[in-house]
Amino acid sequence: MFLVRPAKIDDVDTLLKLARTVHFVNLPPDKDVIAGKVLRSRKSFNGEYDHDERQRLFMFCMEDTDTGNLIGSSMIVSSVSWPGHPHTYLKVRRREFYSEDLQGGQVHLTLEFETDETGPSELGGLILAPGYRGHAQKLGKTLSMIRFHFIGLQPHQFNERMLAEMMGRITPDSNNLLWDYLGRRFINLSYKEADLFCQRSKEFMTSLFPSGEIYASLLPPEARNLIAKVGDETKPARAMLEKQGFCYEGDIDPFDGGPYLEALRDEIPLVRATGRYALMGSEGGFDQVGIVSFWGESGFRATRCEFRIDGDQVILPGEVVDALETSVGAMIGVTPL
Repeated sequence: MFLVRPAKIDDVDTLLKLARTVHFVNLPPDKDVIAGKVLRSRKSFNGEYDHDERQRLFMFCMEDTDTGNLIGSSMIVSSVSWPGHPHTYLKVRRREFYSEDLQGGQVHLTLEFETDETGPSELGGLILAPGYRGHAQKLGKTLSMIRFHFIGLQPHQFNERMLAEMMGRITPDSNNLLWDYLGRRFINLSYKEADLFCQRSKEFMTSLFPSGEIYASLLPPEARNLIAKVGDETKPARAMLEKQGFCYEGDIDPFDGGPYLEALRDEIPLVRATGRYALMGSEGGFDQVGIVSFWGESGFRATRCEFRIDGDQVILPGEVVDALETSVGAMIGVTPL
């Protein structure tokens, strides 16, 4: 069985190894950054940040219960910005020009550095160990969907507007040509240096990046072609989010050019489908599959399994009841898939 639970301090070394298998802005391969996020997550699950959305972050880890190994993670950040701590992005616009004399014109894309301090929530940090990708139990999908399950159970913890940053195309040596030809002209840091530094502060971006529109046609084709594009390994995650109503609205990451997708929290289908049901037992006759969870003395625990809903009650397999460490009569979170 594969169990999803909150990240623990003991997970930091394994999370660091997982972070080195991919490239994520919000989960870089830096032990101190990861440890800081795990600590924030633990305090968030414990309720210590119930009144501080600026610190609230929920990091989920998937564990193979047969081996005890941590095999993946995902997370939700309750607020990515606030006054004085902006969310930064490039706004992509389409500009059309026409000449009467030439009876012809041109269409150009422009990029403009912008900020947002309204505090949207963000999905991120989805990593699955290479050996478990393509698994029959769709483990990557479970790690992604657990976030919507949790949001459906705890909507008050998150902003009405949800963002998801899609990883842009990265070179084999973990660099990005859009940054090399655009960002680095104004900020004398390599892509990896700038990417890591923004975990601590974004002041350098707001101070050094120029204001006003920049015409993308001035960039070489190899950089221009990265605008709002994702790498092959990110395409399944993008398709999954788009099925949940996430859309590209013309905002891209200023570092790698990957698109930001966004949706309204209460309009996400899986969030709307999530509910709580009293555990009736484990008699059988299961007719649905989805994510189920229980938040008890051992903390939040969830898994993907078969179940049956009967009115305001749910019936789960016996082994799932044991894994969730719950009992008849307890309230179970349920998200049909």
